[in-house]
Amino acid sequence: MSVRLSELVLNCDDPEVLSRFWCAVLDYVELGKDEDGIEIGPASGFGGATPTIILSRNPQPKHQPLRLHLDVSPVDQDQDAELERLLALGARPADVGQTGEESWHVLQDPEGNEFCLLRTRLDPL
Repeated sequence: MSVRLSELVLNCDDPEVLSRFWCAVLDYVELGKDEDGIEIGPASGFGGATPTIILSRNPQPKHQPLRLHLDVSPVDQDQDAELERLLALGARPADVGQTGEESWHVLQDPEGNEFCLLRTRLDPL
């Protein structure tokens, strides 16, 4: 037996802001919403090949880098063009001790959660 990754949960102060950001970044849509948060995912919904993301309202401030972060890869343009798109959407460069020789870019979402933009281009699903 095995399991599949079906959802990621990200605690955040403002689910609305992060929903807009991550939906634009990942080409996701809002799947559900309540007073505790918002679930976003592919238009096909929960249970497909791509996990959904629960943006769970949590007013506790973030004090350190996340122990788990997301890596994203471009699908329809090269890394440089995708970096420009992400920055225009509100991502910010982040310094987590990288040397500058890495093939990836470390970024933060609007609430400071780190994620990496990889160089490898993937085929769309």
